[in-house]
Amino acid sequence: MPNQVYRVNFQYFFMKIIDIIRNSKKTIFSFELLPPLKGQKADKLYETIDELIEFQPKYINLTTHRDEIEYRPVENGLLEKKTVRKRPGTVAIAAAIQHKYGIPVVPHIVCGGFTRDETENMLIDLNFLGIKNVLALRGDGLSSEKHFVPEKGGHSHANELVEQIVHLREGKYLDPELKNKAELDFCIGVAGYPEKHAEASNPVTDMQYLKQKVDAGADYIVTQMFFDNQKYYDFVARCRAAGITVPIIPGIKPLALMNQVTMLPKIFSIDIPEEFASEVRKCKTNEEARQVGTEWAITQARDLIANNVPCLHIYTYGITDNTRQIARTIL
Repeated sequence: MPNQVYRVNFQYFFMKIIDIIRNSKKTIFSFELLPPLKGQKADKLYETIDELIEFQPKYINLTTHRDEIEYRPVENGLLEKKTVRKRPGTVAIAAAIQHKYGIPVVPHIVCGGFTRDETENMLIDLNFLGIKNVLALRGDGLSSEKHFVPEKGGHSHANELVEQIVHLREGKYLDPELKNKAELDFCIGVAGYPEKHAEASNPVTDMQYLKQKVDAGADYIVTQMFFDNQKYYDFVARCRAAGITVPIIPGIKPLALMNQVTMLPKIFSIDIPEEFASEVRKCKTNEEARQVGTEWAITQARDLIANNVPCLHIYTYGITDNTRQIARTIL
């Protein structure tokens, strides 16, 4: 499988996600990956894609990671502050995947840890490499910060990031004296939170923030993970009532470990239905919990497809066995 030769399908290679969605007569399939850790090759990432390519994903999301602060012990017993980026290379690996498999790749563009100039340069590089799709996110703050703090000269909110990308669509760069300014026509996705963002004071305020991103120029929304489909349907209804008309893609994650039933609600501010949680609590091993999680995700996916969602987006994080089981069952 790793030595398989792929024929690039130019039908999708240069397509925007919004156009793929509009041209599809049924629910399409996509998934999300992490770039390799610093020091690792891309082989494991390619193996993950090889495991899922038979299910004809129409695009692949690739996360972007900011610099992190670490304190490492030194010989005198003190701690030395180090700035590290554990997963560099998003631009390069996104281009490598797109050219190897002929599938559009959607790299994440984040506010956290990046200046406006760095963002502009990243978008220029992506355009040179034939990448036409991005997902604009605020991103996480540093673990040492109580609240998100933007980089000096960076964006505080995702709607500002969307505005910068839209300006590049119009040939407006940060340097007003720049000559021969090319228009960089990106398709822009943004995140939505069916159970509200963890930092939003209430769902009404959260919806206002989402509408700001769409009004700024976002083409579609992909949701945070959820384990109760009614949360997604209610979210879509609230979006439509708020005047948001762009496609809303549900993102689901098959639970893979027993402790995720308590960890995920804390990290992502989401609810786990009691029916599901009680089944996970009966599990004796992570293997049992993974199967319960996979079966729950299959039930979610079947229901979402029956209700004609535009795309089924799976957060894989490099784990393929459960995603393969889901895809094999529903696609």
